[in-house]
Amino acid sequence: MPTPRSTARSSRRSPISPDSGWIEHVARVGLVAYAVVYLLIAWLAIQLALGDSEGKPSSSGAFRELAQQPFGDVLIWVVAVGLFLLAAWQLLEAAVGHRDEEGATRAGKRVASVGKALVYVAIGASGVKVAVGSGSSGQGEETWTARLMSAPAGQVLVGLVALGIIGFGLVEIYRAWTDKLAEKLDAEGRSGRSGTAYLAFGKIGYTARGVAFAIVGGLVGYAAVTHDASKSGGLDQALMEVLQQPFGPALLCAIGIGLACFGVFTLAQARHLSGD
Repeated sequence: MPTPRSTARSSRRSPISPDSGWIEHVARVGLVAYAVVYLLIAWLAIQLALGDSEGKPSSSGAFRELAQQPFGDVLIWVVAVGLFLLAAWQLLEAAVGHRDEEGATRAGKRVASVGKALVYVAIGASGVKVAVGSGSSGQGEETWTARLMSAPAGQVLVGLVALGIIGFGLVEIYRAWTDKLAEKLDAEGRSGRSGTAYLAFGKIGYTARGVAFAIVGGLVGYAAVTHDASKSGGLDQALMEVLQQPFGPALLCAIGIGLACFGVFTLAQARHLSGD
């Protein structure tokens, strides 16, 4: 029997929650697209660990890998549009969603939704650039860091960005080992052997992604401390940094497998989208 609290939460559920018909389809398509990107990044990371340095394990590298497949251009556009749809869902959530929360918690989740939307737009835009033949050469991260560094108090601003990225990575690791991970799946997705497997993929995947982002934040922070934008980098440079450490290939392969697990969990989330 539903408790008064659960009834109240249900009555305040956002009209744009995954239970809202077309929004559900938008979210599912977007999550599948996001999963495809991470599965490709994971593949490129593992290939790099095994000695193949042709592809870069980043979102733009993932789209370039996709471009080499049959009907590659079409696939890129499908994935990019899916990411833009995912961004639209998060912007709607930021505008009128998270009604089951109150006060600062609701405000925080809405701000987080805006942040997610920006990430999805950025990844989708990298796909569009690859599709039209103007894909980044991998220096985009250095460019924005250099521009920010040249602004008033730029070194401090870059340092704050670094702390934010590191913080996000730590939050991802924290989320991996709390009940917040399970909340991303509906009741069916959390139950039985399949639910146990999904959550195991999620724990590994979110941990690996958190580690990767923490390394990215560390590179940006190092750039701030040294006042050298060339020291910063994106996910591909962070994974290259892992490769150069003792037992680097094994560590990079482990992170690649972890990112693949994140992709698998995201596919599970697309199938078992929670309405909470």
